[in-house]
Amino acid sequence: MTDFGDSFSLAASGMKAQAQRLRYVSENIANADTPGYHRKLTKFKQVMEEEGVTGKVELGKVDLDRSDLKQIYDPGSPLADANGYYDGSNVDLVVEIADAREAQRSYEANIKMFDQTRQMSSALLDILRR
Repeated sequence: MTDFGDSFSLAASGMKAQAQRLRYVSENIANADTPGYHRKLTKFKQVMEEEGVTGKVELGKVDLDRSDLKQIYDPGSPLADANGYYDGSNVDLVVEIADAREAQRSYEANIKMFDQTRQMSSALLDILRR
């Protein structure tokens, strides 16, 4: 039964990592119009245990995107410099929506893996009861 337990654990780690990723994507979308906001970037890393690589994943360190901020022309803004420009954010909504869809689909794939494992373990128990 440990193989079923490992499968549940793998699927759960994937769901947790994708949920956290989706949280950062939603923060980026929410702050797309915030002046001076830098997009948050995430990477996945493998979980290591005493046995070595487990196949589980978790979200690594969150970094800020250091690409240039958009220059927005609005001479009436209190944030504007002498030329009428201020720093916007470096969030691209198209990229963030694509990242959100990817995270959602990966989450759904992990749910299906979890459900398939549950169905197989249930079928095995039914066979063993006979």
